Amino acid sequence: MHIKTMALGLAPVLALAACSSNETTSTTNLTTMESPVPMENMDMGNGTMAAMPVSAGQAFADMAGASDWYEVEAGKLAQEKATSQALKDFGAMMVKGHTESTEKLKAAGAKASPAITPNPALNAEQEANLAVLRDATGAAFDTAYKAQQVAAHEKALAAMKDYAANGDVPALKTFAAETSKVVQMHLDRIKGM
Repeated sequence: MHIKTMALGLAPVLALAACSSNETTSTTNLTTMESPVPMENMDMGNGTMAAMPVSAGQAFADMAGASDWYEVEAGKLAQEKATSQALKDFGAMMVKGHTESTEKLKAAGAKASPAITPNPALNAEQEANLAVLRDATGAAFDTAYKAQQVAAHEKALAAMKDYAANGDVPALKTFAAETSKVVQMHLDRIKGM
């Protein structure tokens, strides 16, 4: 009995598929059930397949959170491995400053409607940079750390300034404007070493 019911239920779908066999405008391939939305962008929690686009505010919060995470981890390595006291002190400043920045970012995201929670997943470049620092020793560590810090702070500063000027979440725009001053100070300090 169930087979007959299922066959009757599929009849309209098969009829529609037959009518449009030469058309390729369908968003789902009925024979293979392929969807143009990648699986990682689908919400399967409630049994539906809804696309989950990331807002500009969420993307900024994720980037800022990952930047903080990278700076904290790199700063810890500098405290352990740097050969100069100035770099060890800079590493300690990065751990403290970027831990505070993360807390401010979370507070700003909580003020958004709907609330934004940063997902601080490191990107491939940040992962590779940390791997270089873990493997480096002596003067090679110092050189790599300084170069990475300049590049990371330049990128973070550009992102902060851009979001402060063009962002779509007021609390995150305020965070970006205030944080850009701190990032500029960090950049000036590492360039001066």
